[in-house]
Parts: sequence; structure tokens; C-alpha cells
Amino acid sequence: MSDPWLHIIGLTETGLSALPALCQEKIANADIIFGGPRHLALAGIDHKEGGKGQAWPIPFSIDPVLEHRGKQVVMLVSGDPFWFGAGSTIIAHLEPQEWVAHTAPSTFSLACAALGWRIEETRTFGLHAAPFERLLPALHHSTRILCLVRDGDAPKKLAHFLTEQNFGQSELTILERLGGPNERIRTCIAEQFDLSDIKAPVAVAINCKGRSQISTVSGKPDSLFANDGQITKRPVRALSLSALAPRNGETLWDLGAGSGSISAEWCLSGSHCKAIAVETRSDRLDNIKENISRFGLAPRMQAHLATLPDGLEDLPVPNAVFIGGGASQKLLEQLWTILPAGCRLVCNSVTLETESLFTHWQAQKGGELLRIELAEAAPLGSMRGWKPARPIIQWSVSL
Repeated sequence: MSDPWLHIIGLTETGLSALPALCQEKIANADIIFGGPRHLALAGIDHKEGGKGQAWPIPFSIDPVLEHRGKQVVMLVSGDPFWFGAGSTIIAHLEPQEWVAHTAPSTFSLACAALGWRIEETRTFGLHAAPFERLLPALHHSTRILCLVRDGDAPKKLAHFLTEQNFGQSELTILERLGGPNERIRTCIAEQFDLSDIKAPVAVAINCKGRSQISTVSGKPDSLFANDGQITKRPVRALSLSALAPRNGETLWDLGAGSGSISAEWCLSGSHCKAIAVETRSDRLDNIKENISRFGLAPRMQAHLATLPDGLEDLPVPNAVFIGGGASQKLLEQLWTILPAGCRLVCNSVTLETESLFTHWQAQKGGELLRIELAEAAPLGSMRGWKPARPIIQWSVSL
């Protein structure tokens, strides 16, 4: 850290005048300076061909920075480079002694200061290149959301999206060019959006008013998922997720995923949870992809076509594995060979043959066997009675 070649410097709309003397010195003495056209303009740096200022390539890439390793390089970024910024992207390729960051107030900090919102109680999203569906798990009445958006046209599109999600009564605050002389803050109701001439950079604050269909617990209604009937039903899904016991940041393999409902709920259960929905039939991948989009889960959830038990070796190491159907001796043997110690395995089945398989493996490997018997009320002549579903045998074990 005593002699880094890369300085990552956060800028606000006030430009160079707000930067500490050290940052101004590093910019003045840099061999090359990378930044967006707006950042370079704020710093008064010419980025014409041959100058030391270079605008980021389109599509965005950090390769040009790495090509100048060892020179005195400056990266100009917005506010805090590690809050939906380029900082975390570049340092993944560097050693700690190669870089140092000089942060400025983030747009989120400036927005909360302007609104009087508690930062720790506000959900934050970077939607420059992400779909609005990414907001869906956070859309609940009285939730406060701050999101960075691509350009001046995005707030109107976001208002339309919120209206479609039955959150049209939400109060939107459009925050333009925060922290600089051209700052402007305006408010409207999403379904009555009538603002124009919105200038980037822009953030949108959402004071949510509406009723979400997505609950915060496992076992969401089957009707929320695109499916062809091959879906782990709501009560069994809730019990299966309980056995899988998702924790923040963990990865799931959902083998024989069907609609991918288990994967979707796994990803919705905690921050940074990831899932790979492995399906053996190509015609079901479309439903899995639809559910990824419907719940805003890209890129945390992936649809993967494979013939089990093959096709698993190149996948990221999981913390848990779910088999909703199609368990076999060969598949269990393969999993026991490749899964890491401590990995949690949960298997469901409705057949006698697989029940026998689970009984044998549970006797050898331990874990818990659970028999799930459910019945729903249904018409019975002129009255009602219980209509039982097939019993489900669930084996759960930690390797």
C-alpha cells in the first residue's frame, strides 16, 4: 500500500474542487487517467486521442487499465467505488499493494441526506444494466428503495413498471446530479408520472405503497411460477427449503429442477444466495428461464441442461443439493464422490423404489427420513372431504 500504481478516486458533481490535495496531486501527475466522459469532464481532463485521459471502452472492460500496470494510473469513478462501482471489478485482478481507493460520498449517501432517510433501513440497487425485475423481492408496502438508473428516460419506465406491479401509488423522488451546482430533486406518484427533462446522473427513491405477491417466507403460491405441472408444490417446497436450510451467500444445485421453483425460493431466501437449476429436459428450460426473469434473479440463478449424473463436474461447488425426483443409486454414488464435506443433501420421492433406495442410504449414511402426507379439501358429492396426495419420502443428510 506504500507505493501503489493504481489510484481509484471517487468524484462527486463538484468535480476536482471537492477532492483532497493528495487526490488532486495524483491526477496531475498520472501517466494515464481512466473514467467515463462525465468523470473526465468533471476533472477537466481532455480525453481526445493521444491525451492522457481515456474514456472507458464500450462495452465496459477493465483490460485497458491492466495493460498499464506499473505506470501511475488513476481511475475516476462516481462517489464510492465499492458500492455498485467499478472498484470491486478491478481489484479482483490485483494484489493488495497495487492499489489504493479514495472514496467520496456515494449517490446513496447524498440521496439519504437529502431525503432524511436512514441508510441502514433503505434498500439499494444498481439498475444501470439490470432489469427492473431485480426490485421485485424488495417491493413491499412501506419499504424504502434507492436505485441508480441508466439515464433520464429510465425514471418514467420505472414508474410504469411499478404501476404494473400494483405499486402505482408509490411516491417517487427523482434526484438529479446530486451534490453539484445543477442538483435538482422532484417528487411525483408513480402512476401519475409527468416529469420531463431529467438529466443524468439520476437516482430514484421509492417510498413503496402497494401489496406484494411475493412473501418473505418459503412456500410461495404455485401460481407465481411458470410451470408445466412439474413443480414442487407449495407445502412440500416449504418443507424442502426448511431442510435445505439456505444461508446467505450459499450455492444450491437443484437437480431435475422442473420449473426451478426450489431454486427461485432458495435465491429469494437470503442475500447473495445462488442456485443452478439443472434440468434433463430441454423443453423445461424455458419455464426455468421465465421464472428467473419473473423474480428478477439473474445472474444469481442459472438454468443448466445436463444428463444426470453427468454434467456436474464443471459446476461451482455447492453448499446444498436438492433432488426433487429422479434420484438413483448411480446419482447418489456420483454426488457422494464429488460433493464437499458438510454439503447438505435433500432428496424427495413418491415411488416405492426410491423409498427403498433412501431407506438403504439412510441406514448407511445417516440423516433423517421424513414421510410427508398431505390432503386438501375437495368436493365430495354435495359436501366436502379430504383428497390425499401421494405420500412423499424425504431424506436429508449432511455429507
